[in-house]
Amino acid sequence: MDQAKSTDSPPTGENNKSYWRFSKQDFFPEKSFQSWATYRSALRETPLRFRDRLVGRSNDAAELGEVRKRSENEMKRCLTWWDLTWFGFGSVIGAGIFVLTGQEAHDHAGPAIILSYVASGISAMLSVFCYTEFAVEIPVAGGSFAYLRVELGDFAAFIAAANLILESIIGAAAVARSWTSYLTTLLNRPSNSLRIHTNLAKDYNYLDPIAVVVLIITSTIAIISAKKTSYVNWIASLVHSVIIVFIIVAAFAHADTSNLSPFLPYGVKGVFQAAAIVYFAYGGFDNIATMAEETRNPSKDIPLGLLGSMSIITVIYCLMALSLSMMQKYYNIDREAAYSIAFKDVGMKWAQYLVALGALKGMTSVLLVGALGQARYTTHIARSHIIPPFFALVHPKTGTPIYATMLLTFASACIALFSSLDVLASLLSISTLFIFMMMATALIVRRYYQRGVSTKPHTLKLVACLLIIIASSMGTSAYWGLNPQGWAGYVVTVPLWFAGTLGIQLFVPQCRTPKVWGVPLVPWFPSLSIATNLFLMGSLGSDAFIRFGLCTGVMLVYYLFFGVHATYDVAHGNCEETVGMQIEKVSDMEKATMKG
Repeated sequence: MDQAKSTDSPPTGENNKSYWRFSKQDFFPEKSFQSWATYRSALRETPLRFRDRLVGRSNDAAELGEVRKRSENEMKRCLTWWDLTWFGFGSVIGAGIFVLTGQEAHDHAGPAIILSYVASGISAMLSVFCYTEFAVEIPVAGGSFAYLRVELGDFAAFIAAANLILESIIGAAAVARSWTSYLTTLLNRPSNSLRIHTNLAKDYNYLDPIAVVVLIITSTIAIISAKKTSYVNWIASLVHSVIIVFIIVAAFAHADTSNLSPFLPYGVKGVFQAAAIVYFAYGGFDNIATMAEETRNPSKDIPLGLLGSMSIITVIYCLMALSLSMMQKYYNIDREAAYSIAFKDVGMKWAQYLVALGALKGMTSVLLVGALGQARYTTHIARSHIIPPFFALVHPKTGTPIYATMLLTFASACIALFSSLDVLASLLSISTLFIFMMMATALIVRRYYQRGVSTKPHTLKLVACLLIIIASSMGTSAYWGLNPQGWAGYVVTVPLWFAGTLGIQLFVPQCRTPKVWGVPLVPWFPSLSIATNLFLMGSLGSDAFIRFGLCTGVMLVYYLFFGVHATYDVAHGNCEETVGMQIEKVSDMEKATMKG
């Protein structure tokens, strides 16, 4: 009851302040950053503070109440399950299916690209189940960041936050560059003719100013209003749906089953390599979870919106992948604009323009919904002070986080201007898979651990079983990468995974049951999600891990010099904002006493 009450109560804070303000206190209100002396003192305490944040955890009530108040103004509850379903459709179907399908069918999977979509679709659906339970229980804008902060602690949430922001920035940049590729096809111009050629290093030598303009336009629409963005998304998605139906019907009308042979030209390993990359095509559904704060009835609307849209999308992806493989031999598929060129080659030259228009519509929706959802992630991350709380502010009239949207747009535009889709997609996939693996782990922890309820022996059993599940899943992935034709390693790793999951079911009692909607077959579904996400991560090339490792290293440096001190001060009341909230609470208590 307390959680429901805090969800409906409007954030109170200092609403008399102007939204358009840029003082030091808006960016660094924490005690550690008030002077160089206090900062040096904080740095000396870094090991102590890091240990504190490593075990520090939030709770449902804090995320729904006090943390939300840090935005000063409330986001408007204006979305229904219908909006969320179309947002799901608009946020997912874009660059992935139109660009990565051709790229991966040509390079890794061949006609078996449909199996790649099935494999990544199963993994994505398992993650959707996990997201849905959390979004119903903790309906705040932070999505997976808020959920991990509650279940796995502040440091784990920071790792998720860093990857979420990275995913948001890179995802938007990748789609924006794809937008330019399809505009080139629509105008019947040579590849890269709308980009500026430079003498920079390969994969960074084609500047894309059009991508920058598209990002600015879609972000501006998202800033105006969530409901108006939904209206624009409806129209774009409706047009997109008609074109997708045309693509599937027309493609099968020109299908040739002989193009499916050989079905596995690159072997089974190629199927999973492609699956790890095309997982990017399923990315975006988590944006729906971030809109829980603006949803009228989260317990009903979010399951319908998430599960409904993702089920339809999985079927569409498989049909589109199969139709492309039957239209052309895999080695003739164009890597940049697969569907447009495929129709041109079967004599439907005019259709390539319709397909290009549909792709542009789809990618525009992806950017539009992404600008909406990713800004909500960033808003809640800023509420925790991992990044400056200035970016948590919600505009009082629009009910949207303008500063957070501008931050992501600027960063995405800088990357989109320089980087190719090949570089972006692999880094995006590994980041997405990593977060989804953490989400599945958090769901198991939520069901089987609760402070003040779980005994020490049960907690130790849970930790041991989780370590076995994760280690065996990593072992399966590593063995696949090192010896894809072998089988002996699976005799060890698969039974270990089974034993770890069964151990949780038999020896650790559930401490919490979902109030409204829950993932079925716990712990098996989330455990399988851990295994599939880690397996797909292992199918990515070494370059993706090197880039991921470098990015993570930079993130940890940032955390040790800023994030750990800001979050420590907030947790321990050493923050101007926190003191203000405490004074406000005392004032409220005094008023209640006087009334009494």
